[in-house]
Amino acid sequence: MIKSILSKIFAAIVRKKIDRWANAPLATQEKVFQSLIAQAKDTAFGRDHRFAEIKTYADFMERVPIRDYEALRPYIDRVVEGEKDVLWKGKPLYFAKTSGTTSGAKYIPISKASMPYHIQAARDAILCYIHETQKADFVNGKMIFLQGSPILAEKNGIKTGRLSGIVAHYVPAYLQRNRMPSYKTNCIDDWETKVEAIVTETFSQNMTLISGIPSWVLMYFERLYNRSGIKVGKLFPNFSLFIYGGVNYEPYRQQFEHLIGRKVDSIELYPASEGFFAYQDSQTEKGMLLLLNAGIFYEFVEADTFFSSSPKRVPLQEVQLGVNYALIISTNAGLWGYNIGDTVQFTSLKPYRIVVTGRIKHFISAFGEHVIAKEVEEAMRAGQEATGARIAEFTVAPQVNPVSGELPYHEWFVEFEQKPTDMNAFAEIIDKALQAQNMYYYDLIQGKVLQRLKITEVPEGGFAAYMKSEGKLGGQNKMQRLANDRTLVEKLLN
Repeated sequence: MIKSILSKIFAAIVRKKIDRWANAPLATQEKVFQSLIAQAKDTAFGRDHRFAEIKTYADFMERVPIRDYEALRPYIDRVVEGEKDVLWKGKPLYFAKTSGTTSGAKYIPISKASMPYHIQAARDAILCYIHETQKADFVNGKMIFLQGSPILAEKNGIKTGRLSGIVAHYVPAYLQRNRMPSYKTNCIDDWETKVEAIVTETFSQNMTLISGIPSWVLMYFERLYNRSGIKVGKLFPNFSLFIYGGVNYEPYRQQFEHLIGRKVDSIELYPASEGFFAYQDSQTEKGMLLLLNAGIFYEFVEADTFFSSSPKRVPLQEVQLGVNYALIISTNAGLWGYNIGDTVQFTSLKPYRIVVTGRIKHFISAFGEHVIAKEVEEAMRAGQEATGARIAEFTVAPQVNPVSGELPYHEWFVEFEQKPTDMNAFAEIIDKALQAQNMYYYDLIQGKVLQRLKITEVPEGGFAAYMKSEGKLGGQNKMQRLANDRTLVEKLLN
């Protein structure tokens, strides 16, 4: 009781602080920009790019090109080898190790300056929820954070691990008593073994808050249901808040509500190894509040022009609503003009709120349609709502060379929890929803260049088996929603 009262007071204080910077966005970003340049001017990167001469954003653009991990790698490799003052002052506090599609293992530096923001942002998202809703009873119950192992390796004296495993070492003392699973269970590396252990530990607990990537929390809920035979909402009657990030919740929402047996409030987060970018600060407004005071300077490039010879970069004050942008960051961990690979759209400019729309390299444009993740997820949501179908997972690929005489099409590979009674109607609804969002796809269908999409059913457990075969089962890993070729789906089918 005391804890929930105190949390409401604290939430009001924190919300006021958030409003101060959110209501002065351009001044906040300018302050971050000048601070980053000043602190990094004597690093190897700062000297190579003449940071001492940078006074304006135009100066920065002139000296610092957009880079991805591979392009920045010569500097990162020096940091990994133990050299100081390369991208940021001193050495990183950690390396967040991620698996890159082209780079093999990627080592993303986390500095002493950047680490606190990874923790503060998640805390502030919860406090915004408490302040807006005045719901705080969940702080008295047990909370679970489905995450990677907190066991860290070492690379030339710098601790290295998954971001979620690193963050596990920073859970505030006042939450430690409420936190689940146990440290021992959290250290289990094999995901399926870990989920079973978490089910055993939490089965009889007063769970009030559950957090994780939706696809893996869904697996946890299914195991709970299989063991108990009762809905998660009855098993945990005080479960009232689901916190998620990494992937869009909407394709999974119906299956979640089926397994829970009722609606539960949710908060969306946008964390990454490179920084914590945004969180949902309101239950009534669409999108997540872009974190402008968190040691990150943002730039944006229209996604449609990103792969052109000279894509135009714009700062925050030049963005527009509804445009699909590649997100470019410069951070207090030493990433400069860095393309993280995500695309976003702004839903509000006062304050600046965004939704994640997909990955800059993950789209289907085999016929010029440029379909993105947000569009296929919205179409899938429409199909589920109209038919009562529930899906476990899905991905989409083009079929450019169909059997003789057929027009090409988009093939949707779907693992169902509950199939629609009419699969043909389900496909029709999804296709119409996609046409409504994407005029190029509409034109291709209407012009009979493409035929309507086709559904291919994936057997139960098929996606989990694929992820396991790729060494990406559980943790922060997520299923790629769509691709412009059939490499992924061929592996899935095999």
